[in-house]
Amino acid sequence: MYGWTGKILRVDLTTGQCHREQIPVDLLHAYLGGRGLGVRLMRDRFRLDPMDPEMPLIFAVGPLCGTSSPTAARMACVSRSPLTGTIYDCSAGGRFAWRMKGCGLDAIFITGKSKEPVYLSVYGDLASLCPAGELWGKGIKETVLLLQGKGSVAAVGPAGENGVLFANIMMGEGNSIGRGGLGAVMGGKGLKAITVNGTAPVAISAPERFNEARNDVMRLFRASPVIFGELGIAEYGTPALVDLMAQRRMAPTNNFQSTYFADSGNYSGPAIRKEFHAKKDGCYGCPIQCKKSTPDHEPLPEYETVNHFGALNGISDLHSIVRANSLCNELGMDTISAAATLSAFGEERGRFPAVEEVPGLLYDIAFRRAEGLLLSLGSRKFAEQRHRPELSMTVKSLELPAYDPRGAYGMALAYATSNRGGCHLRAYPISHEILRKPVPTDRFSFSGKARIIKIAEDVNAAVDSLVACKFAFFGATLEEYGELLSAVTGVEYGPEVLKTIGERIYLTERFYNCENGFSLADDQLPGRFFTEPGTSGDGIDVPPIDRERFEEELQKYYRIRGLNEDGTFADPSFLERQP
Repeated sequence: MYGWTGKILRVDLTTGQCHREQIPVDLLHAYLGGRGLGVRLMRDRFRLDPMDPEMPLIFAVGPLCGTSSPTAARMACVSRSPLTGTIYDCSAGGRFAWRMKGCGLDAIFITGKSKEPVYLSVYGDLASLCPAGELWGKGIKETVLLLQGKGSVAAVGPAGENGVLFANIMMGEGNSIGRGGLGAVMGGKGLKAITVNGTAPVAISAPERFNEARNDVMRLFRASPVIFGELGIAEYGTPALVDLMAQRRMAPTNNFQSTYFADSGNYSGPAIRKEFHAKKDGCYGCPIQCKKSTPDHEPLPEYETVNHFGALNGISDLHSIVRANSLCNELGMDTISAAATLSAFGEERGRFPAVEEVPGLLYDIAFRRAEGLLLSLGSRKFAEQRHRPELSMTVKSLELPAYDPRGAYGMALAYATSNRGGCHLRAYPISHEILRKPVPTDRFSFSGKARIIKIAEDVNAAVDSLVACKFAFFGATLEEYGELLSAVTGVEYGPEVLKTIGERIYLTERFYNCENGFSLADDQLPGRFFTEPGTSGDGIDVPPIDRERFEEELQKYYRIRGLNEDGTFADPSFLERQP
């Protein structure tokens, strides 16, 4: 077999047993790997409560991982979110995926609950559960240090151990399996960490064809104005978007009460590089190197983080924002949900957190004490408990990222239809609505957006299953990555085949959610966006979203997807007909 290893490691934390099994080849062909494979492996357990010991926590890599395919040293983690209740996947880079593939594995499937804290060690063909009592209670840096020499590390911090609903799984290199609280799922199982250390090579079916395809991808990267050009993702990382979002008048500010923050330049990409002497960093073997870190290798915050610990909370102090990012990483919790929950808390009490308050509040959340006990449940449950549900800027209980939907109507629809909740990465219409030049004139229109979002969701489901980075697709397309995949595996995958696979994955996720009670009522934006305008200026008017047009386009989306008017499945046998 080329590309895939065809092996899954099954780990039962209750019994302490680990064993390898074959993955049916037809499942690999139909779901690729990563997100798709993980979602398929959830089929018999998706109805379980997220914190049920038998709820799987699945780590899956793609068929390109282990090769020199650009941006493919990534993996997906799949389970059901304790924050949202939706089927959930998160993608992460670093070295973990590469070394996991080097252990001869396409997936690790973890169930059960250990009586005592343990960590999973995978070293080549060997796998075992080891005592982790001395690691329990420790932060991420110390945990990684104590596991030094055992390979790449994925671990939970105090937030995951204590059941914070937006706890992350942190990678030893500073990347994170973020959003949705999969760290709480891992911590709830008594699993402190996973180490992987493998070096087995991945066989490529057609090396010459692969090299040609790789050269085509790299050529497109170099020509991309977003990756290496004017915008400067490679140069400044995602904070390069700070100034652009200010120009577009769509930077969420003061809990989405406005869309412009006058002091955002304090934490722009150039400001971060100047103040912290930022160095290029990134995933293993990635040519883009979009991550940025200090000379001491401390990861610097991404765009979502600088905006949410900045404008969303009315904070302009860069050092405070960087410290908040570092604390979240060390405690093991999602920066977007943490900052957005603090913002809802700030609006509820009539005063956003002062710079000096933020660290204490983050510690209180991670250890679920004082105000943090309620804040650890996320902004929706917090706001409901305070009888102010309108303050939670969420879709399906997931806090919205740093693109105000009043400034891009495709993004508004994408938030609503996302299977995992308020997420920009399911459809990722940023390049269509925000990055084009001249400034797009259709970003304040719903016309045609239903079809655009449907296609984008399918494409990104395939991308997340390869597993490749979405930034790669600011230059390359499914055609080039399909050629890479065909060369690696010896199986022909054109762009239309990949989109069909992506559609299968998306609809499978949607079916799981509908079976768990999700419907039209959950595909909605917070009311604020339909009643309050954004911040107009510089010739840009940011009105409230027209609710009637939003609902019309949502119904059009359902029709294109073949769904009922309430967003559920017209064909209840959908799942039975899938591979």
